[in-house]
Amino acid sequence: MSNVPQVRIGFVGAGKMATALARGWLQAGLTTAEHLQASDPIPQARNQFAQATAAKVTQDNRQVVSQSDLVVLATKPQSMPAVLAEIRSALTAQHLILSIAAGVSLAQLSRDLGPDKRIVRVMPNTPCLVGASASGYAAGTSATTEDLRVVERLLNAVGKAFALPEMLLDAVTGLSGSGPAYIFVLIEALSDAGVRVGLPRDVATQLAAQTVFGAAKMLLETGLHPAVLKDQVASPGGTTMAGLHALERGGFRAALIDAVEAATNRSVELGRLEPQTEVGTADGRR
Repeated sequence: MSNVPQVRIGFVGAGKMATALARGWLQAGLTTAEHLQASDPIPQARNQFAQATAAKVTQDNRQVVSQSDLVVLATKPQSMPAVLAEIRSALTAQHLILSIAAGVSLAQLSRDLGPDKRIVRVMPNTPCLVGASASGYAAGTSATTEDLRVVERLLNAVGKAFALPEMLLDAVTGLSGSGPAYIFVLIEALSDAGVRVGLPRDVATQLAAQTVFGAAKMLLETGLHPAVLKDQVASPGGTTMAGLHALERGGFRAALIDAVEAATNRSVELGRLEPQTEVGTADGRR
């Protein structure tokens, strides 16, 4: 599997996250539409995946597995046991299996698919669609060094990926998996604030989004601690300190910390929920 573009990739579940990953890999030149396909019980999900990727879609999970080398499990955590029971006999030693389901452990996957299966658990996020994903991943005991090279290449082609102990993947879910939603709320709030103080809506939104983008880029490229960069903006008695004081008074930091903690705890809960009989799609919403 060293030649990634020749690997046949199948998504079991064709929701938003699956579509974002597929489009990201297509745009990065790591695969082609001819080597992609997806299954989903929901016609709308299948249609949207097909429109976004020009790949084949079907309702048949087993067909996707049998015609793929790399299988991405992109169903809802509650539906995963039913999906795994359905596809188990179609999986072989030649399959590399990636699971992007929040809260579903490697132990659960190995139990339901067999201990010999080559499994890697991945927690990506939707900015993979624009080549800016932040992902964490952990390998099962049967995954090979070559498997990890393939996963690293796929994930780093659409952003940044970090190999982590599996016990930390719920934290990745709470921080970067759900994090884009927090940032979108931040941008929306900054835009609202800009409108409140007189800016046109389109200008306010673009200023807010570009400010978030520029600040993140500055941090990543300089390698400086965020507190140092913050202090470079804030002059004594100036406008920025007045704004920072307002954020502290409003509990801004605490609210973000609480959000990550709540999402992390929910990821843990999802892995413990009783399985459902219906097969659903993991659509990128955490």
